[in-house]
Amino acid sequence: MDLDESPAYWDDACEGPDAVDLVVEVSVMMSVFAADRVVRVDAMHRQGLAEAEAHGRALVPVVERGIRLELAAALRITEAAADQLLALSEALVHRYPQALASLGRAGMTERHAQALVDELEGASLEVREALIGRAVELAERESVGTFRRRLRKLVAEHEAETLAERHAEALDRRRVAIEYVDDAMAWLHLHIPAVEAQAVFDRATSIAKVLAAEEGEVRTLDQLRADVMCDLLIEGDTMSHPERARGIRASVAVTVPALSLLGDTAGAGVIGPAVVEGIGPIPLDRARELCGGADGWMRVLTHPETGMVLSVGRDQYRPPPALRRLVRWRADRCMAPGCGIPASRCEIDHSIAWEHGGTTSLWNTAPLCRGHHIVKHHGGWTLRQFENGTIEWTSPTGRRYLVEPERRVPVFRYAA
Repeated sequence: MDLDESPAYWDDACEGPDAVDLVVEVSVMMSVFAADRVVRVDAMHRQGLAEAEAHGRALVPVVERGIRLELAAALRITEAAADQLLALSEALVHRYPQALASLGRAGMTERHAQALVDELEGASLEVREALIGRAVELAERESVGTFRRRLRKLVAEHEAETLAERHAEALDRRRVAIEYVDDAMAWLHLHIPAVEAQAVFDRATSIAKVLAAEEGEVRTLDQLRADVMCDLLIEGDTMSHPERARGIRASVAVTVPALSLLGDTAGAGVIGPAVVEGIGPIPLDRARELCGGADGWMRVLTHPETGMVLSVGRDQYRPPPALRRLVRWRADRCMAPGCGIPASRCEIDHSIAWEHGGTTSLWNTAPLCRGHHIVKHHGGWTLRQFENGTIEWTSPTGRRYLVEPERRVPVFRYAA
């Protein structure tokens, strides 16, 4: 089978529409109607502005508020939702007509269209014009979550030259805020660099999992994670935790073009900026700092031209842990269709079960989150893994879905 020519799913084996086909049929109509609504909302917006101008009402913010209020009242939605609909309509009609056309023929869903606008609106005009065609292509092929991640990555790669400057400006806005809610509870918000946020979350999760395994523990993982963060922030240590939970530290993978470590930013531009697992691109200066020997970071170096792996720090670990880390690095996320759970929080699954002759190798393993791991083994689905890491899922109805790993497959050759 030629993967490049394979559609997202096949239903040749189905005779007549089944229950899934009927749902898809309605979803197609919803996309068509969503495109029609977008056009009509924008027409309403333009008409309202024109009428206000004709009557001498030049206070545009006030007029805009009135239009938003009327739309919200007519559709029985909040003004915030109406504002989002107005913004989406203006963007699709006037800046992304290719996306609107795709939505109108049900090539993408309304959620895809919203994600496209969200990710492209913050980019420069040059980047938007360069990526819109590719964005529509991705939206017509990928699930919403995967589409959003890949488009965000494309935007970051095209704006890699200004990433460090934009990150520095954003860093100045770091802060902590508290939001009180009902029942004597509150949200504690940290607006901090994504790298640190991921490390904080991963360490708390790792400690929480150790606590969850203790005899008599009844708290959920979410409750344990919240309690762990309170212990760390209030007491400053984890002495109240079992000994095997105290030494847990964050462990995050950072992938860097090899030449960038030598200060050669031109070499890094060939394959994009440095990337942190589960987060995305980061400034090269930050990547060099993380690769300087800090504990808790798995440094993955890539070839400056091909992007193939040069090192995954294999001599730091025994083979089984190193293989798990390499499998997770390649996939970046759970390898189930549309799942966005980071690979670091997933289980490593044998595509061909061990008891059925499957090997513990890069070519037969992939990260699956707990829920999709259970579905794979007990939900009537079957998996087939190709040499490049792509996984084909076959549903109980016979439909097939292809999920590609985020990164290239490393190739190791042994000397004769």
